[in-house]
Amino acid sequence: MNPAPLKADFQALLAALPQPAQGAYPHGTPFVAALAHGSLRVELFAPATSQLGRDIQQPHAQDELYVVQRGTSAFWRAGQSETAQAGDILFVPAGVEHRFENFSPDFVTWVVFYGPPHGETA
Repeated sequence: MNPAPLKADFQALLAALPQPAQGAYPHGTPFVAALAHGSLRVELFAPATSQLGRDIQQPHAQDELYVVQRGTSAFWRAGQSETAQAGDILFVPAGVEHRFENFSPDFVTWVVFYGPPHGETA
């Protein structure tokens, strides 16, 4: 059994985008898996690589963090919008609608999924 990788290479993951087309992404999937361990999953997400011109993600079963690596975007979450830029960290509780809007062509963010289904309790 091979151990889970302990390091994610940003440049190599970015070069792997888009991933092959699937489902709602006919021009290529704009995210790629980076790391996983237990309930933790880390992906790199670059919505412009899908060529859709918009972020079509749906609410997720786990809590998540976005760590913006580069570029800018508006971030819509549960009816509110705010600016997101390189260096920002954004939290989304499990099951909450959210998306990136008006993202720059170079917008890239790490996505960290963690915890139990339906999110952690306070």
